[in-house]
Amino acid sequence: MTELRHRGARDTEPLQQQPSEDKGSDSELKVDKDGVSDNESKVDSGVPEVPVPADDTPEVLNKALSGLSSRWKNWWVRGILTLAMISFFFFIIYLGPMVLMMIVLCVQIKCFQEIITIGYSVYHSYHLPWFRTLSWYFLLCVNYFFYGETVTDYFFTLVQREEPLRILSKYHRFISFALYLTGFCMFVLSLVKKHYRLQFYMFGWTHVTLLIVVTQSHLIIHNLFEGMIWFIVPISCVICNDIMAYMFGFFFGRTPLIKLSPKKTWEGFIGGFFSTIVFGIMLSYVMAGYRYFVCPVEFNNDSNSFQVDCEPSELFQLQDYALPGILESVTGWTTVRLYPFQIHSIALSSFASIVGPFGGFFASGFKRAFKIKDFANTIPGHGGIMDRFDCQYLMATFVNVYIASFIRGPNPSKVIQQLLALRADQQLHIFNSLKAHLTEKGLLPALEEAAA
Repeated sequence: MTELRHRGARDTEPLQQQPSEDKGSDSELKVDKDGVSDNESKVDSGVPEVPVPADDTPEVLNKALSGLSSRWKNWWVRGILTLAMISFFFFIIYLGPMVLMMIVLCVQIKCFQEIITIGYSVYHSYHLPWFRTLSWYFLLCVNYFFYGETVTDYFFTLVQREEPLRILSKYHRFISFALYLTGFCMFVLSLVKKHYRLQFYMFGWTHVTLLIVVTQSHLIIHNLFEGMIWFIVPISCVICNDIMAYMFGFFFGRTPLIKLSPKKTWEGFIGGFFSTIVFGIMLSYVMAGYRYFVCPVEFNNDSNSFQVDCEPSELFQLQDYALPGILESVTGWTTVRLYPFQIHSIALSSFASIVGPFGGFFASGFKRAFKIKDFANTIPGHGGIMDRFDCQYLMATFVNVYIASFIRGPNPSKVIQQLLALRADQQLHIFNSLKAHLTEKGLLPALEEAAA
C-alpha cells in the first residue's frame, strides 16, 4: 500500500483539472465518421482521446479497390466482409448448439475487452493500480455465477449424479458472492489518494460493462435453449436490418435521422424496417418446418450430449388464418396457411428495425464522447466486435422477455427433475396429493380405465 501511495503522489492531477494534451489539427477534429464537430471537440477537450487504430484493410483489397473513391471502397470492403461473416454464421449454425454457446462466450469476452481497453487507453496515464486485473477478475466472477446458474438449471440430472458438481451447485450462490466480495475488498485496498473519484469512475465503468455485455450474452444462451429458431431469427433480423438500412441509406438517403449518427437517414430506417419484416416472415416459414431449429436444446443424460428432437408444439404447426376484408379483396384469398411463429416473427422484426437501432445510436454516442471512430479495428470496414453487436444485446433482452411473457409455459421435465431430487417421503406426499387432486377432477378413473 505504501508503494501505491507513492505512485499516486507522482500522478498528475485528477481528470477535471487536466487540459487537453493534444488538440490536433482542424482536419483531425473532423475525421470521426459519426460527425464530431469542432465545437463539440472543444467542449469535451477535458476528456483524453483514445489512440486511433491504423487502417487494417487487407492489402489485397486495397490493391483491388485502389481506383475507387473512398465512399465506394468502403462500400465494397463492408460488403465483402459482411458476406464472409454471414458465411461463418451459417457454418457455426451447422456445427450445432454447443459451438454456438462457445461463440457467444468468445464474443462476450472480446466485447468486454474492447470496452475495458477504451477505459484503460483513456486513463492509463494515471497509473490506476489493479484496474485491468480487477476488471477481468469481475468478468470471471460474473461468468461463474451466470454459467453456474445455467448448468444447474439445464443439466440438473447430471449435476445431481456427480457429487462434486452437486456440492458446487448447492453452494453456488454463496461461492459466487464470496468471489465477488474478494474483488470488492481488493478494489478498496487499491484506492490511492488524489485518485479516489477517478477510481470509482472506473469501478462503475467495469460494472456497467458487465451489465451490458455479460448479462445480455447470458440471455442469448437462454434463448438458444428454448430452440435454435429463437436464437437465429432475432440475430438474422438485426443483421438484415443493418444491411438493408445501410443499402437504402447509401443509394437513397437524403434526410438525416438523428444527430448522434449523421450518416443514418430516414430513407435507410424506413427501407430497413419493411425489408426486415418481409425477411423475418420468410425466414421463419423456412425454419419452422425443421425440428432441428424449433425443438428446445436439451441435454441427454444417457448419451451425455445435446439433443434437438421433439414433437413440434402448435407454435410450429401450419394453421389456417382468415384474411381481413381489405387483403381478401386485393389478393383474392379468403385464408392463408401460416406457422403461428410467423406472427411472432413480426414482433421480433419490428423490434429489430425500430428499437434495435437505438443500441447502435447508444454506441455512437459513447464513441463520440471519447472521439473514436470504432471500438476496435478487428473487422476491416466494420470496426470491432462490439460495433457489430451493439444492437444484438438489446435484441437478446427483448427476446428473453418476450418468451417469458408470451411463449413459455410450465416445463414438465423440469418439474420431474425437481421431484426426483426430493426425499422419498416428500415424493410420496406429492404423489398422494396429486392422486387426490386428479381423483377429485375425475381424471384418474379415466386414466385407470384406459390403462386397463
